[in-house]
Amino acid sequence: MKATILFIILLMFPQPLMAKRVHPEKWYQEQWCEANRGKIEVRLDDGTRCDCVTETHAIEFDFGNNWAEAIGQSGYYASKLNRKAGIVLILESGKDQKFWIRLINTIEYYNLPIDIWRVGKSKY
Repeated sequence: MKATILFIILLMFPQPLMAKRVHPEKWYQEQWCEANRGKIEVRLDDGTRCDCVTETHAIEFDFGNNWAEAIGQSGYYASKLNRKAGIVLILESGKDQKFWIRLINTIEYYNLPIDIWRVGKSKY
């Protein structure tokens, strides 16, 4: 009975369970990619899509908490498109700075050839 009540409450009020975002990822992609003369959502021969492709970079966009996932995806897209790997990390609050630091530390520690940028309310 308690489980049923909890389930009903969760169905009625799902918002606290979902992270609130200032803007969806696609909004940041469009803003940044357009400003940097890139192409958005480029479909690769294996069906995957690179978030933004510029003349020099294959770029993955991710929110701060997905920083580690962005490393692998940017490297994969770069290898498929014969471009430099890039990550645009979306930082929407001061709490997101820790993800930026983790990304930088990992790239530097392993000497990864990935260029990084940050966008969002907490980009500095």
